[in-house]
Amino acid sequence: MAVIYSDYAKDRIGWFFGLTGWQLGILAVSSLPAFWAVNAQRWPLVAALAGGWALLALLVVVPVRGRSATGWLAASVKYAVGSLARWTRFRSRAARGQAAELTQVDLPGVLAGVSIHDGPPHGPRLARLAIIQDKAARTWAVTAAVTHPGIGLADATERHRQGGGLSDLLDVCARTELIDEVLLLVRTVPEDGAERDLWIRRHRRPTSPPLARQVNDDLAQALSRASVRTEVFVTLVVPETRIGRVAREAGGGLDGRARVLYGLMAEVEGQLRGGLGATSVAWLTSPELALAVRTGFAPGDRAGIIDALAEREHHPEVNADVPWALAGPSGADHELRHYSHDAWNSIAAAIKLPDKGAAMGALAPVLTPGDPGERRSLLVAFPLLRQTTADRQAANREWAADMGASLRARAGVKMRARQRAETAKTYGLDDKLARGYALTRPYAVATVTVPKTARIAEYGRKLDAAIRRAGYAPLRLDLAQDAGFAAANIPLGVSLTRKSDA
Repeated sequence: MAVIYSDYAKDRIGWFFGLTGWQLGILAVSSLPAFWAVNAQRWPLVAALAGGWALLALLVVVPVRGRSATGWLAASVKYAVGSLARWTRFRSRAARGQAAELTQVDLPGVLAGVSIHDGPPHGPRLARLAIIQDKAARTWAVTAAVTHPGIGLADATERHRQGGGLSDLLDVCARTELIDEVLLLVRTVPEDGAERDLWIRRHRRPTSPPLARQVNDDLAQALSRASVRTEVFVTLVVPETRIGRVAREAGGGLDGRARVLYGLMAEVEGQLRGGLGATSVAWLTSPELALAVRTGFAPGDRAGIIDALAEREHHPEVNADVPWALAGPSGADHELRHYSHDAWNSIAAAIKLPDKGAAMGALAPVLTPGDPGERRSLLVAFPLLRQTTADRQAANREWAADMGASLRARAGVKMRARQRAETAKTYGLDDKLARGYALTRPYAVATVTVPKTARIAEYGRKLDAAIRRAGYAPLRLDLAQDAGFAAANIPLGVSLTRKSDA
């Protein structure tokens, strides 16, 4: 029996026949010249102004693939200006021979403002965990690599329990009044066989029979083609506006902020291991995070890095770490419908929640690569609202729902079934907030990455088909492919809902 979750509603409900306040204001102001022409009885001018008003209404009200026509126009102008100014192209300092400091982060696009700091010693191993600072967005973040058994073979009871565990995790994060967003990132790539090849080299004996060697080689090749490797990351994002005062009480500076983040990590780790059933939660150090970033941009580099790490066990002089100056791509280009980075192309698409509800575990087809060399990634983000903000928005939503129902009743317009369902969810939201639940605006982004020798447009269509097969609707992130790729592949706390100060 599938577990269906449908307790979500639109972020905003238009109170005047579905129109928001700014849409109604634009239409009202733009209609004034037409009424002036009617008052002056200049009928040819009335016809021209009415036609112009109708065209403006189409541009402002009717959405086209998630945006209004005016939104598309603004985005297209920004992209054209960026292309002419060559802002959409990135060439790393190392590729230009200017990487004087290897510890300095050199990443493209929305990641350009990120800095990585080593926190104070933490835990029994006294590890210096990576503290992620986004100077453009004014946020601090930490990332953990999580091992989870998955819910593919779980029954309905276990899925209900883990769904409740996720709800408890978000409630705990919201009650801290510090965590602004929780990001869950999953990357699945075809197995490269690096660990198995290393194990065979270490354990194969020179006296082994040729038949046994052949059987093991054939088995390794077959298993590598049929297997996928999954990487799961959890990132906690805390804005500077929330952590600043608390950090001063903890000593101030980077150490003070790190101590606050360490406390949040302990709370979240308990929820991950408990209600969500994670078997391992490892908070990443700077070298481990650099490795995750490098394999995010170039999935094919992982096998060589694994060999270097194994070689370092016998020869300590081997440098197997990835310096931050080389963790990003040597070159990246932001195209209209895809993102190009080094020898790879990627396409990102947002996942729209269906009206009939979302089944737990239905996203499995989205994360399953279909061809050799293909990588699928998925970001599920949970932006958290403060309790005061959530209460105010709930009150505004109820007022908008009441006003809309009243206007429809006066106009004799019958309320449709979808509108009745959205109104009922709006009224139920205030009850849940009163019981102490957190309010979040979740969103999801899926990406596919393939070598440049493959046709990226074809793999983009396959990704859209996988999203539809899972029961969701895809929305290609045209003109924002770089941000979608960074959010869904690079575990550095990039958000698509937070505006930067850059």
